[in-house]
Amino acid sequence: MSDYVWTPTPERIEQANVMRLAQAHGLASLAELRARSVADVAWYWDAVVADLGLPFRKRYDRVLDLSAGIEHPDWFVGGELNIVDACLGRWSAGSSADRTAVVHEAEDGRIRSLSFSDLSAEVNRVRGGLRRLGISKGDAVALFMPMIPEVVVACYAVAGLGAVLVPLFSGFAPHAVAARLQDADVKAVVVADGTVRRGREVAMKPVLEEALESCPTVEHVIVVGNLDQERKTNAPREALWSDLSGDAGQAAPLAADDTLLLAYTSGTSGRPKGAVHTHAGFLVKTASEVAYSFDVGPGDVFCWITDMGWIMGPLSVFGAHANGATLVLYEGSPDVPDTNRLWALAERHAVTMLGVSPTLVRTVRAGAPSAASVGGPASVRALGSSGEPWDRETYDWLARDVFGGRVPVINFSGGTEVGGSFLAPYPVEPIRSCSLGGPSLGMDVDVVDDQARPVRGKVGELVCRQPWPSMTRGVWKDDQRYLESYWSVFPGMWRHGDFALVDDDGQWFVLGRSDDVMNVAGKRLAPAEVEAVLIGHPAVAEAAVVGVPDARKGEGIWAFWVPREGVAEDVSDQLREMVATELGKPFTPGLVRQVAALPKTRSAKILRRAVRAAAMGTDPGDLSSAENPEALEGIRAAVAHIP
Repeated sequence: MSDYVWTPTPERIEQANVMRLAQAHGLASLAELRARSVADVAWYWDAVVADLGLPFRKRYDRVLDLSAGIEHPDWFVGGELNIVDACLGRWSAGSSADRTAVVHEAEDGRIRSLSFSDLSAEVNRVRGGLRRLGISKGDAVALFMPMIPEVVVACYAVAGLGAVLVPLFSGFAPHAVAARLQDADVKAVVVADGTVRRGREVAMKPVLEEALESCPTVEHVIVVGNLDQERKTNAPREALWSDLSGDAGQAAPLAADDTLLLAYTSGTSGRPKGAVHTHAGFLVKTASEVAYSFDVGPGDVFCWITDMGWIMGPLSVFGAHANGATLVLYEGSPDVPDTNRLWALAERHAVTMLGVSPTLVRTVRAGAPSAASVGGPASVRALGSSGEPWDRETYDWLARDVFGGRVPVINFSGGTEVGGSFLAPYPVEPIRSCSLGGPSLGMDVDVVDDQARPVRGKVGELVCRQPWPSMTRGVWKDDQRYLESYWSVFPGMWRHGDFALVDDDGQWFVLGRSDDVMNVAGKRLAPAEVEAVLIGHPAVAEAAVVGVPDARKGEGIWAFWVPREGVAEDVSDQLREMVATELGKPFTPGLVRQVAALPKTRSAKILRRAVRAAAMGTDPGDLSSAENPEALEGIRAAVAHIP
């Protein structure tokens, strides 16, 4: 079967937001726009502000100042704004006021919605209540909630005060919550009493209560009754969400580089890193991603299956609303009651941009009798993807078989510290199966070897040569850690920690974390390359590959796979031979084992490091983001009798 390529129609190209931007500056193609956007990054980001009408209360004097070095850029110098103005203020009055801003669907089918006018009124009420509690500019406020309307209200209420958002993953355990509250010196926490996942009530407030035993800076806890009606409490620092009220005032006037949020990354060891994002930087980057990569504008409907604890949560909120789009929130597991739930959700709410992960699509595919039985919702005009590499079988099934080749897959790669993407295709260019297209606009990215020399046609390190507006301003309270993490390997270049490849056609592919990449007999091999072979077998639903010490090769390959529903045969021996045939005998896995499940995050990302630790019998480290840590017992059992 030939390699799948999505090709835009002339009408799609002509109507795309990104071509509006290009043509406004006399540029005839995406290639010309890409080139100019990195030849003069200040010009590009200034053009974005103008094209998207992002309102600054005070116009900036300079777009970019590098006097403190590339590691510490200053963007939109002298400008003033509040992200609330761009995302909510300009839509909550006039003809846009009654347009739907937020739609929430719970796992049990309950639906709630807010217009931009309704959302603004709720934000004003909560902002006034927080101000009455003493929350002001610079105070850190954590959000420990599932994807419900209250989390969006809280985002804007906190940002409107100039306070600092600290979004937390809704599935965190007490220790993980406490670590982040302590690091950020959080003053207040907004918490849901709980959520429902896979038909079970999952309590959240007790998790917070345990975490707070070691968090002396927290003075206020605001409780949202998501499972039950809010109950009055006599606890001295607790308040009910419904009781919040007070003089809201106007959203605070802020400098462009005032801190908007701390986005924490989960590591396998050590304390988590708080990436610092600003009002102007995060706004301009996320607005541009949603407008140009995903081709979203006023009246469109944006839905990404995610959590506020991942960078895609805040990106979805601020990016969608900066473009006047409706944001759809889904609370629960996207394959309940069955794998058709994802498509039903998109169809019910007329979603135009649907964001998924490769692992989620593999789950949906495994439960679908055929692509014809699925049928992509007609409203969807773009598919978004992030978090991990695709395998070709799953990508092609989604793009070609489910959606009939009419919808581009915007495979989007960046990260928490990036505040958006490094790489992304655009809907005006042909997109090959699994490709990331090329550099995102305004992102001067490259692939280099160990001596920082550009490489093409072979695997290298992903780097960025120039700064961008949403680049983290550092690691919270630890500038040395920031410099060591991103700037110490290649001086003057941001090293992201991903291995990437640019092929002979100029298409870009990310092959996984560079610390996950295996070195087998002196040859680098990304886990995704082996996993793609394994998933090509009709019996395999998903797979995880890790490197283990090997006396002869330096590093050997171990593979674990989950069977499709109804598969009884253990095809492990066949899978070993497939890898040897397709990748070469030196890459034959030393061990292939069938397991019932692989450990994943709630956003369906496979935790390879935890898989490796379980296989090796070592400490898996931070499992706070794991939805099913019990899957590690299956990994341990599978290797229990290895000599």
